[in-house]
Amino acid sequence: MGNSRTAKVLLLLCQVQIKSSKEEQVAITYKITGPGADQPPEGIFTVDGRSGVLYVTQMLDREKTTRYSLWAHALNEGTDAEEPMKLIINVIDQNDNAPKFTQNTFYGKVSESTDVDDSVMRVTAVDKDDPQTNNAIIRYRIKTQMPQLPKENMFSINSVSGMIRVMADGLDRETHPEYKLIIEAADMEGEGLTATCTAVITITDSNDNAPQFTIKSISTSVPENEVGVEVVRLKVTDKDEIGSPNANTKYSIIKGNEEKRFNITTGSNKMEGILTAAKDLDFESIPVFTLLVVVTNEVPFSGLVSTSTATVNITVVDKNEPPVFSPAEIHKMIAENVAIGSSVVNLRAKDPDMARKQSVSYQLHNDTARWLSVDKDTGSVKVKSSMDRESHYVKDSEYTVLVLAYDNDTIPATGTGTLVVSLLDVNDNHPLIKQRKASLCNSDPFPVQLDIVDLDGPGHAGPFTVELQGEYWINWTISTNSTSNVATLAPKRELSPGDYYVLMRIYDVGMHYQDSTLNVELCRCQGAVSSCFIPRYAPHLHIPSLATFVLGTVFGVLLLLLLLLLLLRRRRRRRSEKKVPLFEDESRSNIFHYDEEGGGEEDQKYNLCQLHNGLENRPEVFCMDAFPTVHIRPCYHLQPQPNEICNFIKDNLRAADNDPVAPPYDSLLVFDYEGVGSEAGSLSSINFSDSDEEQDAQSLAHWRLRFNRFADLYTGASEDDDDTETLPGKTEWV
Repeated sequence: MGNSRTAKVLLLLCQVQIKSSKEEQVAITYKITGPGADQPPEGIFTVDGRSGVLYVTQMLDREKTTRYSLWAHALNEGTDAEEPMKLIINVIDQNDNAPKFTQNTFYGKVSESTDVDDSVMRVTAVDKDDPQTNNAIIRYRIKTQMPQLPKENMFSINSVSGMIRVMADGLDRETHPEYKLIIEAADMEGEGLTATCTAVITITDSNDNAPQFTIKSISTSVPENEVGVEVVRLKVTDKDEIGSPNANTKYSIIKGNEEKRFNITTGSNKMEGILTAAKDLDFESIPVFTLLVVVTNEVPFSGLVSTSTATVNITVVDKNEPPVFSPAEIHKMIAENVAIGSSVVNLRAKDPDMARKQSVSYQLHNDTARWLSVDKDTGSVKVKSSMDRESHYVKDSEYTVLVLAYDNDTIPATGTGTLVVSLLDVNDNHPLIKQRKASLCNSDPFPVQLDIVDLDGPGHAGPFTVELQGEYWINWTISTNSTSNVATLAPKRELSPGDYYVLMRIYDVGMHYQDSTLNVELCRCQGAVSSCFIPRYAPHLHIPSLATFVLGTVFGVLLLLLLLLLLLRRRRRRRSEKKVPLFEDESRSNIFHYDEEGGGEEDQKYNLCQLHNGLENRPEVFCMDAFPTVHIRPCYHLQPQPNEICNFIKDNLRAADNDPVAPPYDSLLVFDYEGVGSEAGSLSSINFSDSDEEQDAQSLAHWRLRFNRFADLYTGASEDDDDTETLPGKTEWV
């Protein structure tokens, strides 16, 4: 091996020989170690131990291992005769690998509106051979193009970089949306081994086609006064890719819509325009509209194109329109105490249908308080009942009423308006104390704050003045604050615990007043009331002695006046009874009360003079009496004995039969009258006899209930008979 420690061996021949410089001096044995010899991959290289010839046992692949590093050993009896020598073996490349594309199919996209020489995509192939040699230098070319339209060579490829570019114009997605190119790659600068792949180029859409209306002219109709109603739908087509911004449409009205009465929007599918009424259309003003509509895409056109337009003829259909108030909200201001019948406002509503010659009528829709009335023909609104600014129907001093105006068409149309009546405040409410009860300590109390309430507005309410009435000022004091609606009440001195009444009079700014009574609970405590304690013996509802005297006096005066009124009424009744004619042609029913209601038959005193009241109370009635010639008066029993009521009645009846001055005698006796008289004869001839044979009393039993008792007396019936048919303690006169 000489002095060299390293040897580079180029395996240009089938074998290489190594020699040691001590080979002539001692016996040398050669040996190699390292990867490819005694290390994996083992056995690729071997050496002849005697001659030192190096052998390659198998094919070498540079693409797997480009270099081997081995150590050569010269041994003498198993030991190194000299230092090992390093062998570096470089494997020389041969063109044993063809180029290979990184993908079998390459995909690319290009817009149909792209310019010539714009890049489309790049294809790439690799070669495993030594890149420092021509074995790995690759060149590209396009072998075929499908389709070969509109030209055979629409694309070109850079032979070194593999970049594909547009070579000619005429790309059109609508006719040829895709191209397929067969690309070849060859090493040895295009002269060696080859490989092929496919390049698929998709032509993407651009907005190179304008949308077109399917119908260029259309006529339609729309009812008047219907905002938002659909007028017509305009359909279009577009050759560009459906659903893309190049095909999505938008619309505009370029003529006939100067007053912005119509609006056009794009439909949900982006391929139609929806025309609607943006404002009320008035048949009486403009009955026909002609619109010119143009359609474009969402994105600008990629080149010069001709846009499409459509003409829309719209006829407005007349219909009955409601009357219109002008202004729609009417404001009027009146005082809340305005007189009933006063005029508030004259409503005016105009009917837009001038050609129909219709009349307009008026009505109040929600006059909740029923304060107003309206003349349905003239629209005159007047006050129907008293108004009140403080009513819950009034909000912020305004009373709002919805007014209606309707025409007399077959199907009437109704217009609405609003009448707002502002009520001016007047001083028509009295102030009062809000609290009805208050609590105070009887010792060194904190004054109680009383809220004064007046429903009237500013200028008719506070500041308030409060005065104590009667003798309440002796024990109490009250004050007010001109800046607040509060009165302060406190006792003047320490009072006994209990319940007290305090009467006070509250004046508003207009000196309108009202008395209020406050129940004051005076507790046994000091300062502020936390819990109220009143002893059982404490007085309740204390009222000063003067107040008691005044109340008693008032009560006595009222009682005296009541008695006087009763006396006057009784006198007038008696006078009116005397003036009533006897035979006046009227029908009435009188009930006479004789004050004989009481404790039974044993207690009764019968006064026969009651039978004369008819004539005594009517002196203008003349009686033609025929008195008997016998003038001896019989004796009447005035007081019945106990258990002798039957004998008492019999004796007095017998005496009455023989009494020449007692009825009945031959005369016309007037006890009372009803109507113009009676056709019945006189009853004065009825006579009673002591003899039972002369009187047939059995017939009295047939004269109904009122004569049953007489029938019992004269027929000898028992005195213990049931008398439940007659009310106890009451005498009935027939």
